[in-house]
Amino acid sequence: MTTRVLVVEDEPALARALAVTLRAKRYDVSIAHSGVGGLDAAATWHPDLVVLDLGLPDLDGLEVLRALRAWSAVPVVVLSARQTSDDKVEALDAGADDYVTKPFGMDELLARIRAAVRRRGPSDSPPVVRTAAFTVDLAARRVHTAAGDDVRLTPTEWHMLEILARNVGKVVGRRELLQELRGPHLDRETHYLRVYLAQLRRKLEPDPARPRHLITEAGMGYRLEP
Repeated sequence: MTTRVLVVEDEPALARALAVTLRAKRYDVSIAHSGVGGLDAAATWHPDLVVLDLGLPDLDGLEVLRALRAWSAVPVVVLSARQTSDDKVEALDAGADDYVTKPFGMDELLARIRAAVRRRGPSDSPPVVRTAAFTVDLAARRVHTAAGDDVRLTPTEWHMLEILARNVGKVVGRRELLQELRGPHLDRETHYLRVYLAQLRRKLEPDPARPRHLITEAGMGYRLEP
């Protein structure tokens, strides 16, 4: 089968050059010019590898990478003009398989793509977390009620629900959750978590005062119970 490569790159000339080169090497290629477009393509086209630029117009590439890693283990080769070791470490810690700095040689990029494809594990299917009251589709980034109605969430509400959903049935610590939501320098401002969770309960729980799915574990953190 032909290897599918999704290129998420907002520079049209570079995206075209990558597509031409990869197709000449017999890869099947799809191009997305934004972070949201890249996530949509990853969810619907199911690539075997993603080439991801970090400097996208709508979302930072690291946000795209973290969102992708919520449901997929597809290999990701990052392209970036950011060349410091801190930038590379951050991308690798977020789930990148390799990091290539711009400008780069096409032969080197092709070699890194081949290596990443060889290392990839079995194909993974996007998980859907179902409860009695609502369903969380991590790949499509959508939530709908048991009746099938879409639920509109703010980006922060979605991010919190996403973290709980990818740890379904497990307690996520308050500090860990807050660092994910607001950054490492705000990990003690746990009152924000109570606000976000209350908002989610109002939108998702049949009886927000007696939650069945979005559970507080006193002194520990929060848990999504199916």
